[in-house]
Amino acid sequence: MDHSSPQIPAPVVRERCLRLLSYNMQVGLPTRHYGDYLAGAWRHVLPSAARAAQERLERIAELVAPYDFVALQEADAGSLRTRGVNQLEFLARRAGFAHWGLSVTRNLHPVARHSLGFLSRLAPERVHEHRLPSRIPGRSALAVELGAEAGGLVLMLTHLSLGETARRRQLDFLGKRVPPDRPFVLIGDLNCGPEDLRRHGALHAAGLRIHAESPATYPSWRPYRCLDHVLLSPHLRLQKLETLPQTASDHLPLAAEILVPMP
Repeated sequence: MDHSSPQIPAPVVRERCLRLLSYNMQVGLPTRHYGDYLAGAWRHVLPSAARAAQERLERIAELVAPYDFVALQEADAGSLRTRGVNQLEFLARRAGFAHWGLSVTRNLHPVARHSLGFLSRLAPERVHEHRLPSRIPGRSALAVELGAEAGGLVLMLTHLSLGETARRRQLDFLGKRVPPDRPFVLIGDLNCGPEDLRRHGALHAAGLRIHAESPATYPSWRPYRCLDHVLLSPHLRLQKLETLPQTASDHLPLAAEILVPMP
């Protein structure tokens, strides 16, 4: 008589592939060399020609359209420099995203309304804004919680400070807000290189991983610095990571395909 235990087949884990994009769009201002920062500085406070500005936004809308979730930094929520156009709303409508949201990080109304935000084809269950620690106010993060159709994925999009001390405090803050029981993505312009992120204690303790070969995203005309990142919790698998050609900013867009386990 055979008393061996019956063989129980291993559960099949289904995964959903999601296409993510992170883009510091610099309000859609073209930058082709360092001299443009000085020569085009007026565009950060005064409106460009209406037709040229709309054409640039149209090109960005075409760029973001194929993605499931887009994290945008250095957008404008509607001010003098954009002729009143809320760039997040414009891109959501033009690219056909049903869901979008933003955080106004520095409100210099009527001249400028600096913002970061998201476009999503998946309905968020909750969006929570975090004001990040900084000596100079104006940095934030948006936690976007998706539902069962995306495996309960949480995406935290942000744009961190240039200063090392402030940035380290901001990463400490974000690392402590990684949920241990849900798939999680930290995405955006983190203003530091991969090694800084790998060595950061709070991110390491939270289990966030960065791709071994992160592509350079800055400056867009001759990229050599990795400033834009997608960090993943252990629940997730990275299938693809690449930059996209684009001239409407001083950063290149960073595109990722991730695999999310489905319940």
